Amino acid sequence: MRRGSWKIRIVIGLVIVAIALIQRWNNQEENPYTGRVQNINMTSEQEIAIGLQSAPEVAHQYGGLYPDERLQTLVDVIGDRLVQNSIARESPYEYEFHLLADDETINAFALPGGQIFITYALFKQLNEAQLAGVLGHEIGHVIGRHSAERIADSNFWKTVSMGASVGADAGSLVGSIGQNTLLTNGREDELESDDLGVLFMMQSNYQPEEMIGVMKILKAAAGPDRVPEFQSTHPDPDNRIERIQESIEKYKDQTG
Repeated sequence: MRRGSWKIRIVIGLVIVAIALIQRWNNQEENPYTGRVQNINMTSEQEIAIGLQSAPEVAHQYGGLYPDERLQTLVDVIGDRLVQNSIARESPYEYEFHLLADDETINAFALPGGQIFITYALFKQLNEAQLAGVLGHEIGHVIGRHSAERIADSNFWKTVSMGASVGADAGSLVGSIGQNTLLTNGREDELESDDLGVLFMMQSNYQPEEMIGVMKILKAAAGPDRVPEFQSTHPDPDNRIERIQESIEKYKDQTG
């Protein structure tokens, strides 16, 4: 490779990285529901569209919807109660709650824009207040715009990678948003959603201490071979219990 061409590639790579950094700075905005400054590069309408588009495929992976309208109605009623009694009702998101047929995988998750799922395997272990805690936690992910934040971070690092490898096949670095990006939350996301979930429970007259029971169920489901917290993207349930107790004390005066 000629020396001049090598220098040009370095300059182009640095320009690409600089553009990525400028875009990241310009994408900073304060979340009106949490007060946290985030890196977001999409509108709430785009979040809703992504969630609606992804929902059928995600449901299919968990065996589709649970075939009992009575239980689905219960999930809907509790979810709507949480939305209507919290800041979620002021958000632009379209909340829909789905009970999945999977009776082996203990899980609940939210897609951007308000599509919220819980598997029957988890649902059948919960009382009503605990179900409210799980759904409130997932509403917290939506309000917290955690998926949108991860998408923006993913796009930023793709652009930086492109700058670092300029001259290679850039097409291999630009792909569609994967489900791993949509569904994998970090530790701080989980803790923020726990905190919001506690608040939403209290605002809907559920006993927030029931959220601690949910953590015990999750811990038991993980079994003795649970990955150590420093190797996991999720906080240890015992640490989450401590933070949940702190949230309960924090919100007592606000909702008393």
